[in-house]
Amino acid sequence: MRPLRLPVHAGAITLTVAFLCVLFPAGTRAQSPLPYAYHSRQEMDDLVASVALYPDPLLYQVLSAATFPDQIADAATWADEHQYLWGQGLTHAILEDHLPWDAGVQALLPFPYVLQMLAHDINWTTDLGEALLDQREDMMESLQRMRHRAKDDGALRTTAQVAIHGKGYIEITLVNRTLVVVPIYDPAIVYAPARVGFDPEREMAVESAVKLGPEFDPWGWNASQIHWSQGELTIHRSAPRYDPEDRKEKHQLLDASHRD
Repeated sequence: MRPLRLPVHAGAITLTVAFLCVLFPAGTRAQSPLPYAYHSRQEMDDLVASVALYPDPLLYQVLSAATFPDQIADAATWADEHQYLWGQGLTHAILEDHLPWDAGVQALLPFPYVLQMLAHDINWTTDLGEALLDQREDMMESLQRMRHRAKDDGALRTTAQVAIHGKGYIEITLVNRTLVVVPIYDPAIVYAPARVGFDPEREMAVESAVKLGPEFDPWGWNASQIHWSQGELTIHRSAPRYDPEDRKEKHQLLDASHRD
């Protein structure tokens, strides 16, 4: 594993390998039985293709959560069963249930679709998280490479929900920072060269838009950042970690998969 710098900022710590070893105590991260296998440029492009066009705040949370693949399935189930909650009701449920998962995983509980996507292919999710830990610089370059490809082909552009900034480093920001949109797209289409009849509005859709107020700030929303020029991720979180043995379910369950 390559040594990485650990710069410290006021009220924030940069998310590097050294920091992750402190933030993620032994036993909370799934340990790969095999040494990390470094990805080629094409392999890394393929790995990040399905999330590279996510708005930066959502992309950060997805990458962070992927470093805890052993927690994703349970979190996805909890989120699916609590889709009737939102806003302060959801944050109260997260805290009152003493959920044992890392704050990075909890940050995605308002997004059942995203957690289900991560849980659906846990091998890909594990690979994504390990690449962040062990091959971060190459991953950041690949994310930018895919964004440039989609922008050049006309699929990535400013809309009513997101704004596209920058030339060297492309940032995807939220027009309304409290309304987090989840794009849905086919990597085989959005990264392909523009063609006759190509309609960017049809190729890049919005799966959902979730309103996140200040009550979600403890989980890093509206604070955690991706610093593209430095190839770094900075975390701002204060959500408490709970003892898994003290977990108690206190809320009515509603399995969204079985609704009429």
